[in-house]
Amino acid sequence: MTASPLFAEGETLWSPHVRANPFPLYKRMREEFPVAPITDPGLGLNFWLLTRYQDVVSMVRDSRFTNDPTQLPEAVRQRFFGHTLGALNRHLLTVDPPDHTRMRSLVSKVFTPRRVEELRPRIQTLCSELLEGLLARGSGGDFLEAFAFPLPIIVIAELLGIPPEDRDRFREWTRSFFAPPSQGAREKVREGHQLFFKYLEDFFAQRRQQPREDLTSALIAAEEQGDRLSNQELTSMVFLLLVAGYETTANLLGNGLLELLRHPEQLQRLREDRSLLPSAVEEMMRYCGPFELSILRFAKEDLELHGQRIQAHEAVRVNFLAADRDSEQFSEPDRFDVGRTPNKHVGFGHGIHFCLGAPLARLEALVTFELLLERLPEMRLAVAPETLAWRSSAQSRGLASLPLLF
Repeated sequence: MTASPLFAEGETLWSPHVRANPFPLYKRMREEFPVAPITDPGLGLNFWLLTRYQDVVSMVRDSRFTNDPTQLPEAVRQRFFGHTLGALNRHLLTVDPPDHTRMRSLVSKVFTPRRVEELRPRIQTLCSELLEGLLARGSGGDFLEAFAFPLPIIVIAELLGIPPEDRDRFREWTRSFFAPPSQGAREKVREGHQLFFKYLEDFFAQRRQQPREDLTSALIAAEEQGDRLSNQELTSMVFLLLVAGYETTANLLGNGLLELLRHPEQLQRLREDRSLLPSAVEEMMRYCGPFELSILRFAKEDLELHGQRIQAHEAVRVNFLAADRDSEQFSEPDRFDVGRTPNKHVGFGHGIHFCLGAPLARLEALVTFELLLERLPEMRLAVAPETLAWRSSAQSRGLASLPLLF
């Protein structure tokens, strides 16, 4: 893999100005380097990055690639995954069919749209309580700190049956999992993993002895033709639900609100026609989606994509955010339109890897923005948009803070 001609000396995908506005770079990548060599500077790992919509869609069903790290040589597994591999490599994003088919069938039995819809009254109550807390701070406050981050961690913790007194611990563990790549961060992640696994081991044992009406008990009991999730699969799935349900939903709320405030004419459309809220949430997922890079996929053989030679066992990732600005798929892709239809974005993934938690994220976003439109008619940014800081992760896209004035 040769060095990428995309970046100036010292510049990377993780550079602050790229994090603040990656879309000009992604446009150039789609047009000139649709299969681009990328180096993660913190971990020293290389991967190929796909940015065109059709390539992102095609990758899901391309049998020349695998999501399963256990199919790789030991040296490659250790280089890319290290200590995290054994405990976390058996969830829906890291297995191929037929294991993926079996696991999704088991999990989808308990993560149903009906079960999610039953959460609506509780989510409405939580949103009201969090908004009251934000308003109690006076004429303004940080929307992310007071609302966007607490909401999804409370929802997913209650869904899993995690006791309220343990939520803060879960939030800290999750924060460490998303820490910027560095040696210090890796040590914190390692420590967080160990504490997290020990907690889940004890928690699962409790639920096996005393099942309750929660998702964890349902996952433990799930059966499909006499099959069940193994302990490793159960741990990996709960980890996936926790991380995916927390970081991405918080980013969706923060990113979406920022774009509404940056596009007052679109905000006014929503105020005048609340029926546009569902399409507005879909446009937020497309235009400023919370999840940027996919997990690693690996070539099973030597192959060629758009003139680039990819060798067996080299890593490939797709960029959902770049794909969702592809002019070959979307009319006026750089225009934010809360009424956009059709809108076949890939913000929730695609195909067999379409996000199982998408109905929950949509519900949390719908309830949140409906409440904000009703309760904060005069809300506005407390700072200029260009001064806002973005977190350094390129896997997910989210603000460091979102200060508001009411």
